[in-house]
Amino acid sequence: MADKYPRSVAGQVFALQVAVVVLLVATAVLALVLQSRHDSSTEAKHRSVAVAETFAHSPGVLAALKLPDPSKVLQPLTEAGRKAAGVDFIVVMDTKGIRYTHPKPDRIGKRFVGTIEPSLAGRVYTESVHGPLGHEVQAVVPIFDGKGRVVALVSAGLKVKNVSSVVDRQLPIILGAGAAALALATGGTALVARRLRRQTHRLGPAEMTRMYEHHDAVLHAVREGVLIVGNAGQLLLANDEARRLLEVPPDAEGRHISELPSLDPSTVELLTSGRVATDEVHLAGERLLVVNQRPTDRHGGPKGTVATLRDSTELRALYGRAEMARERLRLLYDAGLGIGTTLDVVRTAEELAKVAVPRFADFVTVDLADPVLRGEEPAGTGDMRRTAVHGIRDDHPLYELDRLIEFLPSTPQARGLGSGRSELVPDLSAAPGWLAQDPARTRMIVEYGIHSLITVPLQARGVILGVANFWRSEKPQPFEEDDLSLAGELVARAAVSIDNARRYTREHTLAVALQRSLLPRALPEQSALDVAHRYLPALSGVSGDWFDVIPLPGNRVALVVGDVVGHGLHAAATMGRLRTAVHNFSTLDLPPDEILSHLDDLVGRIDQEEAGATVGAGVMGATCLYAIYDPVSCRCAMARAGHPVPALVHPDGSVSFPDLPAGLPLGLGGMPFEAAELELAEGTQLVLYTDGLIEDRSRDIDVGIELLRQALSSHPDRTPEESCQAVLDELLPGRPKDDVALLIARTRAVPADHVASWDVPFDPAAVAGMRAAVAEKLDEWDLSELAFAMELVLSELITNAIRYGSAPVTMRLLRDRTLTCEVADGSSTSPHLRYAATMDEGGRGLFLVAQMADRWGTRYTPQGKVIWAALSLPRPGESVDGTAWLDVFDAEL
Repeated sequence: MADKYPRSVAGQVFALQVAVVVLLVATAVLALVLQSRHDSSTEAKHRSVAVAETFAHSPGVLAALKLPDPSKVLQPLTEAGRKAAGVDFIVVMDTKGIRYTHPKPDRIGKRFVGTIEPSLAGRVYTESVHGPLGHEVQAVVPIFDGKGRVVALVSAGLKVKNVSSVVDRQLPIILGAGAAALALATGGTALVARRLRRQTHRLGPAEMTRMYEHHDAVLHAVREGVLIVGNAGQLLLANDEARRLLEVPPDAEGRHISELPSLDPSTVELLTSGRVATDEVHLAGERLLVVNQRPTDRHGGPKGTVATLRDSTELRALYGRAEMARERLRLLYDAGLGIGTTLDVVRTAEELAKVAVPRFADFVTVDLADPVLRGEEPAGTGDMRRTAVHGIRDDHPLYELDRLIEFLPSTPQARGLGSGRSELVPDLSAAPGWLAQDPARTRMIVEYGIHSLITVPLQARGVILGVANFWRSEKPQPFEEDDLSLAGELVARAAVSIDNARRYTREHTLAVALQRSLLPRALPEQSALDVAHRYLPALSGVSGDWFDVIPLPGNRVALVVGDVVGHGLHAAATMGRLRTAVHNFSTLDLPPDEILSHLDDLVGRIDQEEAGATVGAGVMGATCLYAIYDPVSCRCAMARAGHPVPALVHPDGSVSFPDLPAGLPLGLGGMPFEAAELELAEGTQLVLYTDGLIEDRSRDIDVGIELLRQALSSHPDRTPEESCQAVLDELLPGRPKDDVALLIARTRAVPADHVASWDVPFDPAAVAGMRAAVAEKLDEWDLSELAFAMELVLSELITNAIRYGSAPVTMRLLRDRTLTCEVADGSSTSPHLRYAATMDEGGRGLFLVAQMADRWGTRYTPQGKVIWAALSLPRPGESVDGTAWLDVFDAEL
């Protein structure tokens, strides 16, 4: 039986493990016993010292020592303390060692057994002695008097047999714990041995040796890589061929598959997935491997996989060419999506540079002719401006952005621009024509590591717009002939987009220039309002928004904001026509509602005239808001035709939107316009704007109105310029999608002492009195030099009003930038300027007014008409006397 089943490796290991466990348990028990004895002895010494010191310092001990018979008092105390402290004795003795107390009274008066010299020196001393009670562990402690002298000694202790009894009581527990540990260890060892026997199939050492020899022979001799991977993805085994194919490091076994540096992610995924694989092709470094994989637990084995690897590197070239073709197709597809996303020349050039880096080149530069950037046709193949630079790093030595470059005829760029064909330079360091362009910089480029170049002309519709340069530095292989076709495809796509962007830029520039020319370039001088304005063209192009500030007679100012529906040149041209019409109608000095009525008729006529023209050439509607502010009365009359309501910022910082009648947009006709008149405190800001400021696809118009209110409120001291900027920052943080015109005006008031008015009696004789009153007022204003001219003007105006008009007649004198005289009467008859014949006795009045005044005119009011004339104020140091006026008068007549 013993020969049939010789002791196996598992049995030998089990016997060895049992012996080791028994030895360890026995050693542990012995160590515990020794440690327990040592701890008990130490505890006995500590307790003896504590009891002796406690008794030595107890109150009354010194007093008892001074009695004639100390034993009578101390004996009961020591016995009580001994029993309470759990020690075997407490002995009090004098400095000669004669006992005062002892558990055995017959020992009192005899000499203490032990060493007392250390304690007489003031120290605590412990020792083990054979005393009256047997083998004892004792401590001797000195008793000091009030002066620090040792007057007696106290000794306390335990018998050694009592200390050993404690250890003896603990020994069964220690031995029991050791036995339990031995049983557990033996059981664990038995389980391990059983498992080991199962795993080794009860094989003996010879059988195990022979099996491993066969295993090694198979693994190391086969010319196919073998990998065994555990269930958790750890590499359990790799034969020599697998190590060679995968370049497995020596310490790879036991590490996770993903930590092998030569495996690509797809191979790692296969080896860790546990799935079955048959002849799958994977990359491993520079090799192409065919991988087969099967699980290892089909016949009850451990979970995991075994993979076999075959080297198929000869297929790498074919695979590489297919992969390169696929990558190029993907690059061209991405270029089609990523180049030409906007109608911006510079942006399109940047997109070409970005799409080619790093997939095709390490650096890309795009150089365009200056006229192309302005939207014009390139004049030739002259200087190029660097428009885009993009690469894998920013510290390159290539020419910087916006640099004007003149390529020498020997450079590949110049040859390509001249021939229209792509140029390949495989080795830049061996290209003398390119090196001659800028020797210092080209040397830096070569030293930087840029070694190869492809330059392709940007050509569209037979016109060369510029050149694109593809550079390589990090990629070790130079450009090849096959790369020329790919570079040409990329540049051809970009060239079409750049040309489209160029043509759009040209049209957009023309439209913007036209619109800018139609808008006011500078605001006119006037004293009634502090005005600031902003105009922002739309992102998609020009539109028909406009604004205007028009000075009117009597220091009044008209504010206009309008919006023509639509975009493009037609909208801008229509805006110019309407703006011109507003200026013309304003010279008639009509109320706002009548101005809008005339504009409405004009827009209707324009639509009728263009009805037979190209479809879409009509105005398609327009909105307008017209306001007239009078700084004398501080009143503002406003009317609107389908335009957003204005905002008022009051001096206290509050914001309101006046309830103005809306009116229909211009061109619809059929309904009259209504005007509203508001009284504005000085310092009030009028905010006029077009709908592009408050309307947006992403928000409701009410939200825009509320944002406008928040941007304007609580800032009464802010200037109109600051208010304009604050409104745009709040409502339009980016480029607007529609044109925006914004006009903000802060009202001023003419000081009361700059206005003088009189009621004129309806009698020609009243003229003399009015002349005297005006002369007196001009003397008060220090304008006496204008008295002659003003007296002559008002004489003619008052005389005409009394002769041809009707009562009541009033006169007003305004002092501002000019000196204005206004004469109002109750009739609506219009005066006319005419040239009188030599023998005519009349007809020269208005002619004289026109000659003496800088400007004059008539405006109509609900009560009649007002004839006004304005004279320029003399400049500082300038004097105008009556003689000069007479010279002018004589010369004219």
